[in-house]
Amino acid sequence: MNFRPIDIARKLRVSTSALRNYEAAGLVPPANRTPSGHRTYTELHAAYFECIQAMSPGFGMDITAEVLRRLQKGEWASALWCMTEAQTALFRDKRRADDTLAYLESGEAATAQEAQDPGGQSIGQVSAETGIPRSAIRHWEKTGLITANRNPANGYRTFNRLQVRKIRLIHTLRQAVYSQELAELKKAIGLLDPDNLEAAIAIARDSLRYLERMNLHQLKGAYCVYRLCERLNVPLSPSHRE
Repeated sequence: MNFRPIDIARKLRVSTSALRNYEAAGLVPPANRTPSGHRTYTELHAAYFECIQAMSPGFGMDITAEVLRRLQKGEWASALWCMTEAQTALFRDKRRADDTLAYLESGEAATAQEAQDPGGQSIGQVSAETGIPRSAIRHWEKTGLITANRNPANGYRTFNRLQVRKIRLIHTLRQAVYSQELAELKKAIGLLDPDNLEAAIAIARDSLRYLERMNLHQLKGAYCVYRLCERLNVPLSPSHRE
């Protein structure tokens, strides 16, 4: 069965120019042409377009494009491992979010540590404690997401326990695929009053819910890729032998 570009565009609620851009970028096979030169798409083309729409919210366009290009080349195993790597990264984000929420909910312990360490920690100490690279912390300071104190003796950055809260929250979403919701979460972190522990806990919980939705988006994307693999006659049976 053949489809006009407008047929697929209406079904997916995108523009026909978006379909042409995906084709030009190599995310779908080249379109067939009518004798008059107009594009026509097959059911296989439609499956590729559906994958783009299903995958991009959870995997992002870079990974989506890489997976679909590899599938066109017959490199199905590396395409699937590429998706698995992204899913593993999301799981790491979720574990970080769990740890951050637990850290914030132990507010009394953090307050006690703050009282014992009024001078704050160096960027190296924060990096060692949280596992966050120093370069990332410096970048977040440069973009205004966090602020640092300065040691009057040597001018080095120092961070108190309240500032570390924000650093941990930002790190929770470091690898997440960009979306408007993610942008709003990061904005909320940037505007967060470090003294407001309840607000920090609320943002941590919102971050966890966001990652849970991302997990569902990835599941939907993986399902569409599975259906595309069936159309491509990828050997999906466990009994298959190379």
